[in-house]
Amino acid sequence: MADKLSGFKRFWQELKRRKVARVIPVYAVAAFVILQVADIVREPLSLPSWTMPFLIVLLSTGFILAVILVWVYELTPKGIDKTKPIEKVVEQKEAPLTKNSQAVQEKSIAVLPFVNMSPEKDQDYFCDGITEEIINALAHIENLKVIARTSAFAFKDKHIDIREIGRLLDVETLLEGSIRKAGNQLRITAQLIKVADGSHLWSDRFDRDMKDVFAVQDEISLAITDNLKVKLLGGTKAMIAKRHSENLEAYNLYLKGTYYWQMLTSEGYFKASEHFEEALQIDPDYALAYVGLAYVNAAGTFWGSVRPDEAVPQANEYINKALKIDSNLAEAYSFLGSINTFWNWNWKEAERNYKYALQINPNSSMIYIDYAVALSLTGHYEEAIYMAKRAKEFDPLSWYINSRTGDIFAYAGQHDRAIEEYQMSMKINPNYALNHFQLGLSYAAKRQVKKVITELKKAADLSNGNPLVLASLSIAYYRIWRKSKANKLFENLKKRSETEYVPSTCFFMIYSAKGDEGKAIEWLKRACIEHDTLLPYIRNSLLRNPSGSMYIKLLKEMGMDYQMT
Repeated sequence: MADKLSGFKRFWQELKRRKVARVIPVYAVAAFVILQVADIVREPLSLPSWTMPFLIVLLSTGFILAVILVWVYELTPKGIDKTKPIEKVVEQKEAPLTKNSQAVQEKSIAVLPFVNMSPEKDQDYFCDGITEEIINALAHIENLKVIARTSAFAFKDKHIDIREIGRLLDVETLLEGSIRKAGNQLRITAQLIKVADGSHLWSDRFDRDMKDVFAVQDEISLAITDNLKVKLLGGTKAMIAKRHSENLEAYNLYLKGTYYWQMLTSEGYFKASEHFEEALQIDPDYALAYVGLAYVNAAGTFWGSVRPDEAVPQANEYINKALKIDSNLAEAYSFLGSINTFWNWNWKEAERNYKYALQINPNSSMIYIDYAVALSLTGHYEEAIYMAKRAKEFDPLSWYINSRTGDIFAYAGQHDRAIEEYQMSMKINPNYALNHFQLGLSYAAKRQVKKVITELKKAADLSNGNPLVLASLSIAYYRIWRKSKANKLFENLKKRSETEYVPSTCFFMIYSAKGDEGKAIEWLKRACIEHDTLLPYIRNSLLRNPSGSMYIKLLKEMGMDYQMT
């Protein structure tokens, strides 16, 4: 899925960028004219017999020098300068997103977990819920960068200097506080701190009844916007006061469900479903819990051995329920973007979904990273990298966001950078199966065979033998001529397919690697008919592989021919 770009295609793209592709035909025409003229005047001018061979050698040498000079130098408004490597060009285009960018630093905040000061020490979930609600409220402010929960909660129960936290999260301000809950009485304290010098921009104490807890959250959120001089646009104030559930227990169950589905394992999906369903039992109008169930069902087609024709309709049903409850739910529109990308193969509609989701919630790291994946699968690599970096700005310490950012770089053929992101993710969560899987594919692109096998085996263990991982490991063994191990994995998948769903794409990949084009085409057709959600990844890989043109033609014939604007 993350195979590197073919050498020929990359080389040809670089020739065009450095203007070599333009010089070659111009030089060829000029050389042809010179030789024709020389041949015409050779006899009238009584030129020696070695004239033509000499001209041919001279023009050939000049051709080589011309290509070298055009490759090395370029004409710029400042004169002749050395041509920059493609990596430097990309870095310049992405300069506004660097860590020291003033635009990013100007209005930014991280809400740290409120400390539980209650006599009953089991109130952490309550304190965490209030913290998260404040984060959600602030996230709807378009001109304020708000760090996501995952990264903010990485500092829970850790005594780290405020300035160091600010540096790690790349924010200008921090909100910290404490909660004391005794019976129905609450005391909430909050302080807004300037990271640069540790000074307090604002602080307050709220003594309230439990019934007023959500009103206090609104007061804190609005106080922050006032003190940061953030202008609230349109209906933003109403969005700050909006909450998806008034029940903190249901909210806490939703957070647990989200954590488990991101693990991308069958066990994780089971636990996630349990938590989302429990949340809905407590609060039947909890729209986000329905979105969570939709994600669990759809993700199961990748990592849970669930048939797409069963999972996706069920997921759509959950999304429809969520939108009936809340027609302006960013997460629901982002999910529709994913469905249009991987199931409907309608990326123009997917793009509209993602853009609309970001209008509703401009600070969602999850929406940015999902949009980045969709962009990368259509070859819009620069835009995809931009979106991935935006996701990391809002959630820099998330193992999931770091890993998916690695995917974006891998799809763009930047495997060294991808490996850096995977290793960063692994420091946060070393047991994330997808991370080891994609890391193995990037090592494959760099032809580091031992590392490929090591990472794919880890991914197979952590995912309890996910079919996609086993298929990739089988292919890796075939390519290093360990046919007995490859065949054993292959036979295992065929046997499993008799009793459980194994994506047809897995068999297409293996037969293609074995050179059995007839079987490969047969399984690719099956994958198209069942709308295998792995196909967009495969298509992306085939587009960069000259030997994949036959398969790309088949995909177009089967309806997978779409573009993003």
